Amino acid sequence: MSDRTKLILAIILDILDFTLGRIPGFELVFDAVLGVVAVLLWGWPGLFAFWELADPTGQIDGFAPTLTLIALSQMGKGKRKSAHPEHEGG
Repeated sequence: MSDRTKLILAIILDILDFTLGRIPGFELVFDAVLGVVAVLLWGWPGLFAFWELADPTGQIDGFAPTLTLIALSQMGKGKRKSAHPEHEGG
């Protein structure tokens, strides 16, 4: 999945978190699901998304676009690693 696709998905999920994440009782389940999705998309950096579980009211974390911030911080990381091809003999 491309970085751009992950960013668009992150924005959509953060908007859902801002809206659906306000439903009492549902916000903790939704934040846990978003944490799992973040780990699946970005690996270890995705664990940062689980901070939203620290707010059981769901009111504060709705204003922090966590997945979008993770997506932005990870954009191009894979390309930088492969941007330096090994020199061939010559």
